[in-house]
Amino acid sequence: MRGDEERVTTVFCSWLERQGWTVQREVGFIDVSAQRGEERLHAEVKGRTSSPGLDVDTMFGQLLRRMTDPTARYAVVVPEGRALTAVLRVPAPVLERLGINVYAVTDDGAVDQIS
Repeated sequence: MRGDEERVTTVFCSWLERQGWTVQREVGFIDVSAQRGEERLHAEVKGRTSSPGLDVDTMFGQLLRRMTDPTARYAVVVPEGRALTAVLRVPAPVLERLGINVYAVTDDGAVDQIS
């Protein structure tokens, strides 16, 4: 199932809304921007592609360039499988230092927070 970024985005946005977030899509080059009270979350999303490693590297570059709000949380959202494996090549201490959370969307529509 390649090219399913729309599915991953829709599932993630629905999950956020069930957690009490107000969600907007495609805001200022950010795929997902959400707010819950004073909390803000900005996420970059990738679906399944034929080059998950390269596309995940691109996703991180896009997110890093967009990390302009020092009070917001940031996240990458990918489908489970090869894209998640590529995301997890980034060492956990680096993700933590940068304040980047990782979410995986399963084929059956669940969202798992990995870090």
